[in-house]
Amino acid sequence: MIVLTEIDVKATMKKKLDFEMPAYRILGACNPKMAHQAIGIEPRVGAMLPCNVILREVEGGVEVSAIDPVISMQGIENAELTAVAAEVRDLLAKAVDVI
Repeated sequence: MIVLTEIDVKATMKKKLDFEMPAYRILGACNPKMAHQAIGIEPRVGAMLPCNVILREVEGGVEVSAIDPVISMQGIENAELTAVAAEVRDLLAKAVDVI
């Protein structure tokens, strides 16, 4: 997995709305090989990529959470795509566990 995008929500809220909030980042994680495979199966799947991982400041530390690719892909009924999403879920879970 690689991080393609990073959004600093805290900084954006401060700049755009002058709103203070705890640290909050959204990372757009991607495995290019798996993304290529999924797009080959269903070209419209790009609207669901990359997989988002959230890092947010909570009392006592940082909470890490991620979207479940299998659930997010349910909007497209395709068993082959669901199988790829399951592989991505496993890779994403391993990456989140490392953080």
